[in-house]
Amino acid sequence: MTRLFEPIGCKVDLSTGAMGNATGSYQKRFCDLDGLYADPAAFEAMRATWGERIVYEVSEFRATEQSGDLIFGVTRMAPGKVGDEYFMTRGHIHNQADRPEIYYGQKGHGLMLMESPEGEVRILSVDAQTVCYVPPFWIHRSINVGEDDLVMLFCYRPIQGRTTRSSQNREACARAWSPTMEAGRKSTIRIGDRVTRS
Repeated sequence: MTRLFEPIGCKVDLSTGAMGNATGSYQKRFCDLDGLYADPAAFEAMRATWGERIVYEVSEFRATEQSGDLIFGVTRMAPGKVGDEYFMTRGHIHNQADRPEIYYGQKGHGLMLMESPEGEVRILSVDAQTVCYVPPFWIHRSINVGEDDLVMLFCYRPIQGRTTRSSQNREACARAWSPTMEAGRKSTIRIGDRVTRS
């Protein structure tokens, strides 16, 4: 007999980025992002005031880990820069790399920065009421290029084992440099090394 799960609604508070009925959450504080940015001196200069402040946080809902189900949640990222780089997530690729992901912008102005296994780079806007599709196999990271919080909903299928693999190396995904990545302009980025999949 098929086991049925109860439907659920999760209300999102756009002022805080919190999602109700979440089954899990995590936060990345400024001090957790040591080594992510290209300018270590700028990072150290900000550490005294930003050290324990939250740069981004994620709340998610997982009904099951079955492959036919869905995991969804909300990411909220504060605005800011470290040197010439905007605040960004570490970037990740799914442990089962053939799984795509959808992001839906709810508030703010952001970018999804993606790099293929061959080193091709794509940048898509993630503004309010914008859906961003991240295809399978693309490393991706979110960037807040606005002056307010960036709030995005995400959704993907469960993956056996660990869900995603963060890029610990700051050069593992393309970089976002603020002098050339302002809103409404074509962007120039620097591409780093790719994630090793061992």
